[in-house]
Amino acid sequence: MIEEYIIPILVIAVIILSQSLKMVKEYERVVIFRLGRLSGVKGPGLFLIIPIIDSVVKIDLRVVTIDVPKQAVITKDNVTVAVDAVIYYKVLKPAAAVTEVENYKFATAMLSQTTLRDVIGQIELDAVLSERETINKDIQELLDASTDPWGIKVTAVTLRDVSIDDTMLRAIAKQAEAEREKRARIILSEGEFMAAEKMRQAAQLYQDMPAAIKLREFQTIAEVAREKNLIVISSSSNTAEIAALSKAFSQK
Repeated sequence: MIEEYIIPILVIAVIILSQSLKMVKEYERVVIFRLGRLSGVKGPGLFLIIPIIDSVVKIDLRVVTIDVPKQAVITKDNVTVAVDAVIYYKVLKPAAAVTEVENYKFATAMLSQTTLRDVIGQIELDAVLSERETINKDIQELLDASTDPWGIKVTAVTLRDVSIDDTMLRAIAKQAEAEREKRARIILSEGEFMAAEKMRQAAQLYQDMPAAIKLREFQTIAEVAREKNLIVISSSSNTAEIAALSKAFSQK
């Protein structure tokens, strides 16, 4: 009589055991609710639950990538730009990710879009184009602070592309050209100032030492006299000096 019930009992036991025994991978965790109340987090590996009484929600702990689509944003200096980005985050607290927000993936994606628009809207176009590292850090800090109650850690933010219309591109090109021309004029004026300063110092030296300007005159005459078909006439009244110079030039 008892033997007739052994097989059904074994079948029921196997079914219950199969429903009770669960397994998750190394990068997964399971949040368990017992009669609607949070019971705990299990995993990785094998664990047991109570069928019907317990319900489970599986959470992936690997880094998740969000491709934020292009957002049309008006910068602080009233320029419209289209910006897209990539957000990287991971779940650190599976229980909070399940109990604190309805859908943490959708919520994080929407929050990424709004945060990107808010940050870009508070800075000027030049900063958007030249200070991407700072912008990435600001967006990451804001997202991390907002998602921390959800048990989520934002690990990185990267601005991928900044698009500007053709009219603004032409204006930026004109601005860059004007900037380069300004720098060229400044460099030229600085060179002229340095040359004038050196000439002033030389004139002061010649004024303090008349013999120096005489030596400079002789050096110039010697350089000009390298052309043998030229006759050099000096303004010096010293005949001996002229004779000495003529003799030196003839020997060369």
